[in-house]
Amino acid sequence: MQEEDPISVALKEEQVSPNEAPRLSVLQWFRTNLFSNWANAILTILGTLAAFLMLRGVLNFVFSENREWVAVRTNLRALMTLSYPESQYVRVWVALGFVVGLAGLSAGIWSNWGGLPLRRLATWFMGVGGLIALCVVVREPSVIIGTDGKVVRTIEGSPQRESFMDAMVDRSGWWIAAVILLAVGAVLWSRFSSPVRRRGPRAELSITSVVFVGIGLVILSLWVVPYGHYAFVDGTYIAESGTTVAFSTQMPWTVMWVILGLTFLVGRFLRSSRYVGMAKTGSNLLWLICPFALFWVVLRDPALDYGHVMSTDLPMGLAFGLLGGAVLWLLTRSDIGEIGRITATALLVFAVFNWVAAFFGWYPMLQKARISFLLLALAALLAPNFIGDTAKRRQLVLGWLGVMALVHYLATMINTPSTVDLQSDEFLGGLGLTLFVAVIVVILSFPLGVLLALGRTSKFPIFRMLSTSYIEVIRGVPLISVLIFFSVMVPLFLPDGMELAELAAVLTGYTLFSAAYLAENVRGGLQSITKGQYEAADAIGLTAAQRTGFIVLPQALTVSIPQLVGQVISSFKETSLLAIIGLFDFLRVANSVIPAQSEFMGVKREGILVVAMIYFFFNFIISKYSQRLERRVGLGER
Repeated sequence: MQEEDPISVALKEEQVSPNEAPRLSVLQWFRTNLFSNWANAILTILGTLAAFLMLRGVLNFVFSENREWVAVRTNLRALMTLSYPESQYVRVWVALGFVVGLAGLSAGIWSNWGGLPLRRLATWFMGVGGLIALCVVVREPSVIIGTDGKVVRTIEGSPQRESFMDAMVDRSGWWIAAVILLAVGAVLWSRFSSPVRRRGPRAELSITSVVFVGIGLVILSLWVVPYGHYAFVDGTYIAESGTTVAFSTQMPWTVMWVILGLTFLVGRFLRSSRYVGMAKTGSNLLWLICPFALFWVVLRDPALDYGHVMSTDLPMGLAFGLLGGAVLWLLTRSDIGEIGRITATALLVFAVFNWVAAFFGWYPMLQKARISFLLLALAALLAPNFIGDTAKRRQLVLGWLGVMALVHYLATMINTPSTVDLQSDEFLGGLGLTLFVAVIVVILSFPLGVLLALGRTSKFPIFRMLSTSYIEVIRGVPLISVLIFFSVMVPLFLPDGMELAELAAVLTGYTLFSAAYLAENVRGGLQSITKGQYEAADAIGLTAAQRTGFIVLPQALTVSIPQLVGQVISSFKETSLLAIIGLFDFLRVANSVIPAQSEFMGVKREGILVVAMIYFFFNFIISKYSQRLERRVGLGER
């Protein structure tokens, strides 16, 4: 008698539709996926053995008595922000609180995360519990420490280790955690194993609740778990084991958790109100603005010269806003004709000429004036898309006023000296600097990459040639060469009186480099758009800009999501090169700053392992979110 296929058995047992993915038992899953034939069985055994050896090596390394994890605990603040003064550290918490609040608000407004089936949660519990139990057994017994605090050695001189049974007793706390997780997982699994209960109203939890409760449990552990208190306070090394962390750490993180919950509720309220459209637009704009504002305004605390602001900065901002708005209002008249395009081209030529004049030092002009002229020229080029309808014309003018207000405000803040008591050239380092550079590079390189992709696929030879040349040249040079060029070489060519700060040089070079790669990713999406889409847009009378903005780009960017996310991950990981050109990102802190301290001389491995884990954590979150985004837009399904 021929044995039935496991999938057919599962369909009969659960009585599900043939179109629905069957639920296999554990043994059926192993047989179907891992031991379906002899080749798969051999590969599974070899892979399991390799994973076992790797796990054993990692555990023995992490929990070795030679590891000095106190160095990492003591320097957590340095790894996060480096030398930011402790007296003004409240600014760091304010900046973090704003990001957390904005995250909660956005989650509430856009909350469409779905639910987490309790059966899947049960598998997670049992999987984590089983992994903990395996790790407890696999890790080798600990070295015996004598009453004098030194390692007890055998006659041969090797460290003496405790017996296997003694090691298992010493790790009773881990065994208890593993048993609890396995028991909870088993109860949930048995409770929701039947198809009827698995489809019941209480068979899943909302993902937002799971995340919020999980974060809350982690923060609760700061109050009850004796992690110990390790820090440098006024140059004095503090090491207090067996105590909870300092109150200055417990309270801010608790406040962050409360802010996250309250802003999420506000977002849920706005989502069901008539202001949901404004709330979504406002949250998106805040995400774009907050990296610049938090870094250059909140953390730097500029010492404004209000006399100069009233005499120069404010009048200039008003002049560009009002006069530029009037120009754009005229350029969007229905009877403007070719005069509008000629005017926009003339503004672009004048804007470019200002930058050329600045390079040769022909006449003085404030840098934000040059930036404003360039932005006005770009807005004038977009003006034909807003011709005719009064509402669209008003939208363009209001958008221009908002951009001018933001640009002139940030330019004034950036050019104003900071009041932070700096201990180095850069007031922020560590993970804060790494995240800032990664976020700014992604924000700035995305529109530039899209423009380069459109230029490379343009019908105009001049645009296609310039875009192609730029992309091929940049892609043919390593990133570290670009960073060194902008950090060392570019300042040598600047005219007298013009300086380029180290961070500005890095952001400029990294943005230009990332934009070239991003342009090729977008170009791949553009090439996936069929010719019929262009013909349909032309048939309904859309302009080239409208066709690109409303039909081509949305589809091209959707197709390019995997490549774009890959570029974002690469941009974040490659910030580790900042250490080579002198900036103190958190890799350099772990590799150079901590090992140079007299208390932890030469301790590198622990800090570098923590850095690797942080990189993996952020990249894993980005990867999982991109997968969820792909499923939401139906990528690959139609």
